[in-house]
Amino acid sequence: MENETLLQAFQWDLPADHKHWQLLAKKADEFKRLGLTSLWLPPASKGSAGAQDVGYGTYDLYDLGEFDQKGSIPTKYGTKEDYLQMIQTLQQRGIKVYADIVFNHFLGADETEEVPAVKYSWENRNQQISGEELIEAWTKFTFPGRKGTYNDYVWTWKNFSGVDYDARTKDHAVFNLGDKGWLEAGEVDNENGNFDYLMGCNLDMEYEETIRQLDKWGKWFMETTNVDGFRLDAVKHIQFDYFVDWLLHRREEKDNELFVVGEYWADELDKLENYLDLSGNLISLFDVPLHFNLYRAASSMGAFDMRQIFDNTLLSSRPDYAVTFVDNHDTQKGQSLESWVEGWFKTHAYALILLRKTGVPTIFWGDLYGIPSQGVDPVGRELLILLLLRKHLAYGNEIDYFEDADRIGWVRTGDFDHESSGYAVVMTNAAGGELEMTVSAVHGGKTFVDVLGNSDAQIVLDENGRGLFPVNDGQISIYVNETIAQQMQAVDSLIEIPADEEELTT
Repeated sequence: MENETLLQAFQWDLPADHKHWQLLAKKADEFKRLGLTSLWLPPASKGSAGAQDVGYGTYDLYDLGEFDQKGSIPTKYGTKEDYLQMIQTLQQRGIKVYADIVFNHFLGADETEEVPAVKYSWENRNQQISGEELIEAWTKFTFPGRKGTYNDYVWTWKNFSGVDYDARTKDHAVFNLGDKGWLEAGEVDNENGNFDYLMGCNLDMEYEETIRQLDKWGKWFMETTNVDGFRLDAVKHIQFDYFVDWLLHRREEKDNELFVVGEYWADELDKLENYLDLSGNLISLFDVPLHFNLYRAASSMGAFDMRQIFDNTLLSSRPDYAVTFVDNHDTQKGQSLESWVEGWFKTHAYALILLRKTGVPTIFWGDLYGIPSQGVDPVGRELLILLLLRKHLAYGNEIDYFEDADRIGWVRTGDFDHESSGYAVVMTNAAGGELEMTVSAVHGGKTFVDVLGNSDAQIVLDENGRGLFPVNDGQISIYVNETIAQQMQAVDSLIEIPADEEELTT
């Protein structure tokens, strides 16, 4: 069975040319060659910024690039027709498709309403700073461009628990609507007292009609798109057990389990474990603590103890629920959660998720294809090599050699179902040196070389498959059977940088 490998198929600064869905369809064969088994797509629904919206400013869930709303028929990424065709093309190549679902908030209301509200502190959502007062809130969504197609429900302030703007007084503040109050910490994350409210019109998951409408949309979306799973946005702000029924209904409609991963942005492992428990272990979570370990290792000038790279991570605690990543659209430079893993450590970081036995690793579009608007080049051939190693050689048992603060290593023994599978990885964030490791007696007498070319050593394994594997200062070396290394010399031909991305760099 092929190793699962997920591509985050977008970055924040893609051109708003309505061509991204078409591009992904054209690249289906390329994705297959690289061993990518699934794609996480950006949100497909029309956002409040129309064709400029990355997708997280949800306006109309039912508009997948079909109606003239917010100044555009297509979304930033293309039309509904493009979207559906792209999904079919990928699935025909055996690549699964996961849709990004944003259920925390709506933005860009069509009309205002007079609403009783109470003002709360930005820093402490449990601290009330006004009595009840009438505000003019942008909370009525009539979707005039869609004219009731697919669904004629009108969303009003009763569907929301909070907003951040009073149009009457021009006051930007956190307003709780009516006498609803906020969800308590324990039902949502406890940051800022409680983190029920994030932005825009905050969906009220205790209002029965809100739940009913989101479920109706979910049924329509599954029937329309036939996606294979979901990425759930901002789950720390949504009632922890909300998605249980919603996902169970989608599974019944799809007649399989579905792959679902949630974004709970917290560096504290106990919060992720608590969410998994309270949501019934229905979904996986992105391993945010591992991301921050990688970020600290890349930023500490060699002071980070590499033996601790997996400490306090979901990968070590709940490996069956860990979706690992190096960077994403929120951590890239200039974004709200910027914590970019610097280039010198990128190959180290990707090896630590791609060449391991557990977790579902995620490749970021910006690392695979670059981010021209930020002057960020693709990681390059090293990442392509890692992807091919995962596809063809990452099999068998895993043995760690985490005994030195600077230099760590591990091996995959390989198996009999994948020819010449197995490898030895050694890396350092400081001084170079050597690690003695045993791959497997199956490889006894074979010559292993560094497929990355960072070392020119030729390691002849002894009869037990043991060898002494060197690494240079601050580098990573991956030793494979020399015949495999020779076959990977033309790896650059496996990928093509999108033409529109090239034009942006000139």
